[in-house]
Amino acid sequence: MLHNRITDIPGLRVGHASDVAVASGVTALVFDAPVVASVDVRGGGPGTRETDLLDPERTVDRIDALVLSGGSAFGLDAASGVTAWLAEAGRGFPVGTMRVPIVPGAILFDLLNGGDKDWGRYPPYREMGFKAAAAAAEDFALGSVGAGTGARTGRLKGGIGSASARVPGTGFRIGALAAVNAFGNATIGDGPHFWAAPFEEGDEFGGLGSPARVPPEALAFPARALPGAATTLAVVATDAALTKAQCRRLAVAAQDGLARALVPAHTPLDGDLVFAVATGAVPLADPVVGMARLGDAAARVLARAVARGVFSATSLPGHAVAPSLSWTGLPPAWGDVFGDA
Repeated sequence: MLHNRITDIPGLRVGHASDVAVASGVTALVFDAPVVASVDVRGGGPGTRETDLLDPERTVDRIDALVLSGGSAFGLDAASGVTAWLAEAGRGFPVGTMRVPIVPGAILFDLLNGGDKDWGRYPPYREMGFKAAAAAAEDFALGSVGAGTGARTGRLKGGIGSASARVPGTGFRIGALAAVNAFGNATIGDGPHFWAAPFEEGDEFGGLGSPARVPPEALAFPARALPGAATTLAVVATDAALTKAQCRRLAVAAQDGLARALVPAHTPLDGDLVFAVATGAVPLADPVVGMARLGDAAARVLARAVARGVFSATSLPGHAVAPSLSWTGLPPAWGDVFGDA
């Protein structure tokens, strides 16, 4: 059964852990077997863990899990929880008699969203990481969950989005997962239309298509500018057999999906990055044309995932105003959801 999620790539599972009081959370992407992976970082303010080893020249060529977390630098602890869960399962890179789980991760900034960040000496992200890994499954929630619990965009609530597709002209599938916490906007002006509308399949984020025209104000630079306070974290995955260098190229191509779904994107105010993973189930017969097709599909599916994350977002329990999922009107501004930071 297909779910229009990144887990339509066999061997992938996703789990969330959310803390509504803190207004933050963790999303873990756990692989049934180690996968080849790389990363491309375009934003000016990233926060990452173990991304250096994803460079094609590094020794370790496969990873066991990926972690996306809220909490800014505090959220880097989430990967320790996922590492602990994998260690209990006997997973990891063999070093003598030991196994060391390989768990790269990245964080987004959600510290000023109104949640209770007075957590004492130790932030809650390590435990949330463990819970997210333990909850990993093929079917998982979208919207205000996991790393997207307290996420925002320029005008609206952000959240977790995902999508998948077959790659035309090949035997591959491609999937994307996004934690949308963007400085830019996913919708066009003050209307309900998404920038990603040309790539929508069915009515997965409202089915409204594009507006008759794009108003000039929709292209205006956002008024609110807080350096380091926004990031969209993304993962694209395929069942193709790719090298680390090819995964890096796939991540580069997939970045176009962020630029198609968010305006503006890749600013010095964001920490935007894309991980790319390959399970290796289907051979890549043509490394040039095959990669071109994969990159094109990855950009489109990531644009859809971003829009689905915003479309699926809701306010948290205890807050009076929720975004409208019927799109009979525009969801409220972020300040109406959590209060201005």
